[in-house]
Amino acid sequence: MEPVTTSLAQTMAGGNLAYFLAWIGMFLMVALSGIGSAWGTVIGGSATVGALKKRSDIFPNCMILSALPATQGLYGFGAFFILSTHITLEINMMQASAIFGAGLIMGVVGLISAYFQAKIVANGIESIGAGNDVFANTLILGVFPELYAIIAFATCFLIGGAIPGLA
Repeated sequence: MEPVTTSLAQTMAGGNLAYFLAWIGMFLMVALSGIGSAWGTVIGGSATVGALKKRSDIFPNCMILSALPATQGLYGFGAFFILSTHITLEINMMQASAIFGAGLIMGVVGLISAYFQAKIVANGIESIGAGNDVFANTLILGVFPELYAIIAFATCFLIGGAIPGLA
């Protein structure tokens, strides 16, 4: 009888590499989208603090704009709930790869879209602080990067629906 060799990754995963891979995808999904939201809200919040030095009456509009990048973290969290029901000890490598891929999609898109959305809203907040009436325009332009986070979330939903068929 030949000895069975196990890779380091399989040993680390307790012999169940598929299970391990699926959870890594889930962690990336929540962590990266959450980091993007935290980073984005800090950028918007920092711009708000600067703008408030010039005009204290603009806080409500600036707060709304600053909060826009927070949604990407919520999408990552929501996708976690959609996909976590598919992770069991019996998961196969195809199913785990789908979850890992969904995690990368949601995590990376959430991170990048939140950052660039924050850049848009920060510029709008600075302009509002300078006395320009650009709240509605900034809100509209700030929603454009959001679309891609929504598409990533929808992709996770669709991947979740396909996972049982990969058994």
